[in-house]
Amino acid sequence: MQDPDLALLIKAAQKSGEIATGFAMDRLKKWDKEDGAGPVTEADLAVNAYLEDTLRSARPDYGWLSEETEDTSTRLGKPRAFVIDPIDGTRSFIEGSTTWAHSFAIVEEGAPVAAVVYLPLRQKLYAAARGQGATLNGAPLTISPQADFASLEVLATKPVFDAKHWKAGTPNLKRAHRPSLAYRLALVAEGRFDAMITLRRSWEWDIAAGALLLSEAGARVTDRLGVPLTFNKADPASQGVLAASPAMHARLLSALA
Repeated sequence: MQDPDLALLIKAAQKSGEIATGFAMDRLKKWDKEDGAGPVTEADLAVNAYLEDTLRSARPDYGWLSEETEDTSTRLGKPRAFVIDPIDGTRSFIEGSTTWAHSFAIVEEGAPVAAVVYLPLRQKLYAAARGQGATLNGAPLTISPQADFASLEVLATKPVFDAKHWKAGTPNLKRAHRPSLAYRLALVAEGRFDAMITLRRSWEWDIAAGALLLSEAGARVTDRLGVPLTFNKADPASQGVLAASPAMHARLLSALA
């Protein structure tokens, strides 16, 4: 029997995809947020409005943290909370790319218990419930078995591979990138890539869903210092993210400065 919170997130993700893809891109209203926080569009706000109405009505006792909703401290007193990014990869969405995603999670006492990362234009629906594994379109996910450190394929931005971030200089690893952080995490959970590294401050709404996908697929996921990720914090961010198989996570962590 499917976890009821996961079923709720899946249904919400599918409807969110319909809303987001229903906008005419040549007439899409978009603008930049204050303080250099990046772009936002009318599609982001429309999806957020739908989610806030639907999810909070379905679970009125849950807290609410969303990139597109002004944050309040009321969520901190809730044992469970939604952690929502209506559209992760807004720049990609604006550009007409297919790699943006909806990223939704429910966390309990700081840990994700249900999660969905959905890419409607790629028809990829990643889902996980705590203790029940992770799936892509219903098929079980398992992380990459890669055991050769020198052959790792790592999802990361170019600045991550600056020599200053590594104890012995930049390792000779294969680098790739996807704009959506949630999608990067999901791709490691899928086994398409061996690891994901970001050294930048990372918002909870970008990483909560992917963190559960990863752990349920067998990966270890922490911040850049090796500290386990927790969610629904007063400051809803982490010091980067490092995700890989337990053995490769340890190798990467020891190599990072």
